[in-house]
Amino acid sequence: MSSTSLLIKHADRLVTMDAAGTELADGALYAVDGVITHVGPTALLPQEADQIIDARGMLLMPGLVNTHHHFCQTLTRCMAQDRDLFGWLTTLYPLWARMTVEAVQVATKTALAELLLTGCTTTSDHTYLWPNGARLDDQIEVAAAMGVRFHAARGSMSVGQSKGGLPPDQVVEDEAHILADSQRLIEQYHDPAPGAMLRIVLAPCSPFSVSPALMRESLALARSYGVHVHTHLAETLDEERYCLAQFGRRPVELCEDLGWVGKDVWHAHMVHPSAAEIERLGRTRTGVAHCPCSNMRLASGIAPIGALRRAGARVGLGVDGSASNDGSHMLGEARQALLLQRVQGDPAAMSAREALWLATRGGAEVLGRDDIGQLAPGLCADVIGYRLDQLAFAGGAVHDPVAALVFCTPPPVDLSIINGRVRVAEGHLLGLDLPVQIERHNAIARELANAM
Repeated sequence: MSSTSLLIKHADRLVTMDAAGTELADGALYAVDGVITHVGPTALLPQEADQIIDARGMLLMPGLVNTHHHFCQTLTRCMAQDRDLFGWLTTLYPLWARMTVEAVQVATKTALAELLLTGCTTTSDHTYLWPNGARLDDQIEVAAAMGVRFHAARGSMSVGQSKGGLPPDQVVEDEAHILADSQRLIEQYHDPAPGAMLRIVLAPCSPFSVSPALMRESLALARSYGVHVHTHLAETLDEERYCLAQFGRRPVELCEDLGWVGKDVWHAHMVHPSAAEIERLGRTRTGVAHCPCSNMRLASGIAPIGALRRAGARVGLGVDGSASNDGSHMLGEARQALLLQRVQGDPAAMSAREALWLATRGGAEVLGRDDIGQLAPGLCADVIGYRLDQLAFAGGAVHDPVAALVFCTPPPVDLSIINGRVRVAEGHLLGLDLPVQIERHNAIARELANAM
């Protein structure tokens, strides 16, 4: 088969996100079959390619990496507006239990469209209830059709209210079925190769919705296949009180007892670890998905991101569910991460470039990827571009175009390329009729609410 080449040239600024922090004027990138072969000044790169994109007036950078989401929650945005996490969950569990296979597919497509249009090229999702015949396969099918690099988490809940858990019994699953389906998904879909477009993650939901036995067995199964694991942890003080009452252990202590630490583990939120727990999480290189908007929306608190990073923990950003953030804007999440760290009193607590590092290199590290998150030869051609002459950047990009991405109003992306394929061109998502998609999505959302 013949190779396909791509040249993007004359970018006003090309941000590599490499270890040296290289940023190039009149930058260019050359890729063959979805893999970068050259990065540098336009004049020094090959000048012919099967596809050539003139990036004058644009800033190019690596695609953003989302480490935590709940796609299906796009159907229940702006609900339970004034609840904390436990109250929010108990309000929404019954609605989510009514989702059909079509609802899961339509919601997934909506979430992915929003992510693509805001600069995300690689995303994880953590769906943990599977009503009415829905399966992870339904999300995998949609992500493949949309050309997104996807870490599909097989979430689960097994401890309902009758056994002391938070979720109603109608939304939990039998643990033997969860483990059997997890093994099926790994064997059918997981791709460990460099440049993989699809990987499977095992993701029991939380300490208040699964048993310690399922946590242990899911981890053992994942490690037997070389698959990563993910869960929610230390998100709220209610969770801490629950774990102390049920297990006599704080959330992080419980996960340590169960073996849920290390380079193949990442936890969402990590708002309330102790100083000693932070040190241990860093020493084991455990990952953290920081979700600032969700933590603020649900009044969960401020995660100690600076301390976790200094200790050695792998930290990336997650938009979290679109019903606890009500949006899926990765660049907006980077901006919020910066502001939230600074609001505690230190204007130097996080810089714009550090926030973008979390959204790219940090996210790649959390997902266990060394082939994305920066623009360098041998890595995946996942590239995004923003026009610098737009209103949101006026008076900002002329001083520092990189910082403008974070300090100014976060715009949608103008160009998105995943695995060497253009997915967004001139701000338009290719291959999806958005008005039709939104109409069907809203109809399903109304049906869910009206059924209550």
